Amino acid sequence: MYFPSSRPWADGETLSEHLERRGVSRRDFLKFCGEMTAVLGLSSAMTPKVAAALAAMKRPSVIWLQLQECTGCVESVLRTGNPSIGDLVLDVISLDYQHTIMAAAGHQAENALQQAMKDNKGEYLLLVTGSIPLNDDGIYLTIGGRTAKEILVDAAKGAKAVIAVGACAHWGSVQAARPNPTGAVGVSEVVTDKPVVNIAGCPPISDVVTATIVHYLTFGNIPELDYDGRPRFAYSSRIHDQCPRRANFDAGQFVEEFDDEAARKGYCLYQVGCKGPATFSPCPIFLWNSGTSWPIGAGHPCIGCTERHFWDTMSPFYKRMPDVAGFGIESKVDLIGAALAAGAVAGVAAHATATGVHQIRERRRERELPIVNQPPSGKKE
Repeated sequence: MYFPSSRPWADGETLSEHLERRGVSRRDFLKFCGEMTAVLGLSSAMTPKVAAALAAMKRPSVIWLQLQECTGCVESVLRTGNPSIGDLVLDVISLDYQHTIMAAAGHQAENALQQAMKDNKGEYLLLVTGSIPLNDDGIYLTIGGRTAKEILVDAAKGAKAVIAVGACAHWGSVQAARPNPTGAVGVSEVVTDKPVVNIAGCPPISDVVTATIVHYLTFGNIPELDYDGRPRFAYSSRIHDQCPRRANFDAGQFVEEFDDEAARKGYCLYQVGCKGPATFSPCPIFLWNSGTSWPIGAGHPCIGCTERHFWDTMSPFYKRMPDVAGFGIESKVDLIGAALAAGAVAGVAAHATATGVHQIRERRRERELPIVNQPPSGKKE
């Protein structure tokens, strides 16, 4: 992994030229490309293509809007491990507007937004965090005298691609939970004339955000999306199917209440409300905080935050979901063992019975078969 510096890019400089001027080795650059290839779920054979595309790339402009949200998604991205936010801002992209982390404020910040949109029209990447309130003409969020909807529509016009980061931008999140007083909606409800990539989660895993940006920079298009506009490389599998506690689920070993003996042994959290069986997310694979841990690993059940309307459909968060198809939902491991043993005995008995019947039938068949080479009646050979 290479590390960021304050050295500015030269006009017309490619990423390869910039890194070489900084003294970054080819080996470190290829390591970075290999890490991104792995995160994107691509074959290692694609690493040279990723490297070639990024090396020839000129610094792209990124505009990041923060609308109706809590800034949790920004905090998540700030903790990106590979690449870090420093790598992204200083070495990969030109983050021309992001009002939380930029030095400018007030009129200067607004001027920076308008200038970036004008200078990079049709080429910049638009990131959006936060929902868009539509009720009462959008008065619940205004920035610089404009509503969130006005700001988003204006910025999306000149964007080459739009990435909605987090549950708020995805579908509205907690603001859109019943009764949704502000009329909060996601980005795709407002931007309808171009594809919107939804990086789901409350907050989303930071590495999914950066990997999506690298995919766009490498291939010039957005990654393949699922039915809900989420990148398939990250959201194609259920947490339940990737969870290290899945064996406990299958064995009927459950935490019944927090901090009981089963919890200390790391048993399955299904009985205390885990929504992993209904949630598609890469949490067990990517982990959080630079691969340190994740909610279930820390002993807390999944709340299904990557799913649309999870505040309403997944709550109460600590109540067990309806029975999930599978073996051993309500049974203890000894009962499962007894059931397996009974099934095995029944299977052996059935097999023995079937074998006996088959043998009887075969003996009858042998008695009924004509004798081969038997001469015709009354004649001798």
